[in-house]
Amino acid sequence: MKICGVTSEEDALLAVAMGADAVGFVFAPSPRQMSPSAVHAITRRIPPEIITVGVFRNERPQTVVDTVNRAGLKAAQLHGQESREDCGYVAVRVPLVIKAFGAGDRRIERAGEYGAEIIMLDAPSPGSGKVFDWRLAEGVPRGRRLLLAGGLDAGNVADAIRAVQPWGVDVSSGVESSPGRKDPSKVRAFIQAAKAAEPDRYDPGDEPLFDWQEETNL
Repeated sequence: MKICGVTSEEDALLAVAMGADAVGFVFAPSPRQMSPSAVHAITRRIPPEIITVGVFRNERPQTVVDTVNRAGLKAAQLHGQESREDCGYVAVRVPLVIKAFGAGDRRIERAGEYGAEIIMLDAPSPGSGKVFDWRLAEGVPRGRRLLLAGGLDAGNVADAIRAVQPWGVDVSSGVESSPGRKDPSKVRAFIQAAKAAEPDRYDPGDEPLFDWQEETNL
């Protein structure tokens, strides 16, 4: 699972210690926006098996690639109206790409054309932190790795996992005490609830949930 909107080394290491598989840093305009240099100072301290993700919205593809490299990141999350061509440009230049779509976005029917290894489904207004009708996940093409976001917290993540059966889950505001500040008790409760829901849906022989390390061949 991915803890997003991290703004400090303390919160990044907290997420890792609690069992997160990935941590995300926002470069788009936001109360959680970070600079490449500040993120690099954090990623240097994060264990190599953890996937570090930069979140961008409608940024120039070359800038995305440059920022990923400068910040020492392993993945780019494109969270805007990026074209298939722009996503493809990034996908061949960074190890892992996540393409986000708002629930109900008709473009998701052609998600496979974006060159992203992982598809994120968020609220209709991506990044709003609001829960949406999880039945809209039925529009995601079969066979795509689905990362579910949108208003998740410790109280609803288990229900979301059971309803949608995503490959992974993403949370930001649902584990915060204030924008950009993670609450240790909320992070712990979220991760515990998500992991507790996993056995209900996966047989031992199934592909491991949230296997970020395998996806990037690290």
